[in-house]
Amino acid sequence: MARDLLALAAALGGSLHPGPAPGAPGPATLVDGALHWRDFTLIGHPTYATVVAADRLDLAASSLDGSDRRLPFLPHAVLALPDSELAREWLPSAPGTVLLAPVSTGELLHARLTAVLAQDQAAEDRAVTLGTKVLTQVARRGGAAAIVNELASRVDGWAVLLDTHGQTIATSGAGSLHVADAAAVAFNRPVRVRHPGLQVHPVGLGEDLTAYLVFSSRSGRESTHRDLAAQAAALLDLVLRRQDHSATERLGREVMMSTVLAGGAEAAALLRRWGVREERLVGFELSSRSQAVDVERLVRRWFDALGAPHLFTMGQDAAKGLIAEERLAGLEARAEEFGTPPRPALRLGVGSARPVDALGPSAVEAREAHQSAVDAAVTVRRYHRMPSVEYVMDRLPATDGARLASLLDPLALRPDGEELLRTLRAYLVANGAWSAASRTLGVHRQTLMNRVASIEELTGWDLGDIDARTGAWLALRARGISGS
Repeated sequence: MARDLLALAAALGGSLHPGPAPGAPGPATLVDGALHWRDFTLIGHPTYATVVAADRLDLAASSLDGSDRRLPFLPHAVLALPDSELAREWLPSAPGTVLLAPVSTGELLHARLTAVLAQDQAAEDRAVTLGTKVLTQVARRGGAAAIVNELASRVDGWAVLLDTHGQTIATSGAGSLHVADAAAVAFNRPVRVRHPGLQVHPVGLGEDLTAYLVFSSRSGRESTHRDLAAQAAALLDLVLRRQDHSATERLGREVMMSTVLAGGAEAAALLRRWGVREERLVGFELSSRSQAVDVERLVRRWFDALGAPHLFTMGQDAAKGLIAEERLAGLEARAEEFGTPPRPALRLGVGSARPVDALGPSAVEAREAHQSAVDAAVTVRRYHRMPSVEYVMDRLPATDGARLASLLDPLALRPDGEELLRTLRAYLVANGAWSAASRTLGVHRQTLMNRVASIEELTGWDLGDIDARTGAWLALRARGISGS
């Protein structure tokens, strides 16, 4: 797109001759617009180039008699002339930057300038329209944080969203210095800003101001980025102001599910009021391998199709809920069919059917089955098909289970205990394969080996021994480690 003077000259097949005056537009100066000499009165924008197409050099020169009111503005404008010998002879005495183009008249040159800039503006408008559509889509899925992230990506820079008190709501690509600079320019604070060229867009107007959107771009498409940021600010205003009924519903379901899983007569009574007539339900936990899948919306749609009440809530990365035994097959079939084989997109763990006043254990079973599905990279895993869990853990008295879990205390009580427990789980799931476990944890193989050595030293186990690995795995299950 021909936005700077050099690109504009290339689009016209002409040449650019920078002017001698200090501050005269140079090759990298962005173009503000094109005018005919007869319409030229002043410079439209001091930091942009105003291109003025003259009829012919002799007519243009005749108007520069010293009394013309436009003369003081010429050193800071760009005079566009038809390329000719007369024009080139005049170049050394030109007061400002001159663009020579291979056309016959100034009228034609003005028409070509207008056409090139209009085509460029249309391309920018298309880019802004496309960007706005994408911002709208990500706003539906991820809210304010997703909008800020998408904007930073599209402007090839960073973005910060601040509330009216200067607190950070969301950032993307921004470090602490960026956030400090964003707050300084948004609130006009008298401090040194280390990142020049920041753009500030208020989210809302006047007394209805809700936030400030600040961003910086590494590219020069200022106009496109400014328009796109304005659209992002408008979307953020809607997102930050809306009354999120879905969030209210989600919170209500979370509270009710906690009551149901606590068990007892109160749980059974609540389920009856919730429209549940079954005497037994099954716990489940469902997650996706891809963040692009909206698991909550997926489960809601499936439950509607199955005619099941929405007995589920969203955890950090998985839907956790309850379903009647007769509808379980339908849920499993939909999970199996979702995605593209041979790499299943979903992970579904299913517990055992339990009475409606004692559903807590089924939810725990579902969590264990879900983790087993993740570890084994399968779509559906039922708890009753996990004999090591069912026949060992279920038959341990509570005191023995607590004693088994306490074997991990030397790890859990350390400051890096969670890291060591995740390392132990990954190592055991990989059957002692260093490469596979290091990939799962995202660490170097040597780092993994050092951690495993620390685990063996702290616990006294030899993890090369199958009995030690079995005991460690049962201890993890007893402790209820979900892994990551």
